Order: sequence, then C-alpha cells, then structure tokens
Amino acid sequence: MNEDQAISALAGLAHPQRLRTFRALVVAGFPGLTPSVLADQLGVARNTLSFHLKELSHAGLVSVEQQGRNLIYRADFSRMNGLLGYLTEHCCEGVSCGVAEAGACTAC
Repeated sequence: MNEDQAISALAGLAHPQRLRTFRALVVAGFPGLTPSVLADQLGVARNTLSFHLKELSHAGLVSVEQQGRNLIYRADFSRMNGLLGYLTEHCCEGVSCGVAEAGACTAC
C-alpha cells in the first residue's frame, strides 16, 4: 500500500457511521451483509447507509457483489491488512516487536 492509498482508506473511515459500518462488515466476515440488514443492525436510514457504503467502496475498503436481486457488501480484508501493515511498517524503529496488549509494542 502506498501513501495515497492509505490516505484514501483513512479518509473513508473518518466518519462515525462509516467506521461503524466497516466494523459491522468485519464482524460479518466473508458472507457479508445486505444493505437492508446493515441498516437495521446500525439503526440508520437506508439512503444514508447507501452514501456511506459508496464512500467505503470508493476507498477500497468494501466490495460489493450482486446475488440475484440483492447486493452483498463485504469488508476487503486484504485492503484492511494492507492499511494496518502500512501504519505499522516501521514500528519500533525496525526492531521486531510483538503486541503484548492491544496497541502496546513490547520493544518500545
């Protein structure tokens, strides 16, 4: 992942509803969710959710597949992992480190 892709992905997540939506898709895993199920889960209007899904898709964080009459949205785990890798690429000044606790580098 390059800097422009990281900025696009971070910008896509930089809204509370988009972050909630992305996290719901991460929890759903590979089966994904339809917009109507997502809207019900998150308690958001479908037209509002549609806008946020479009932004997440544009950022490359979600994919969409048509299955019959339904759209299935999925988190793009490779893109998510690419972003995490980009953000932690030079963690601990290049020293291999493990994460003992959430967010805590054992070498720092």
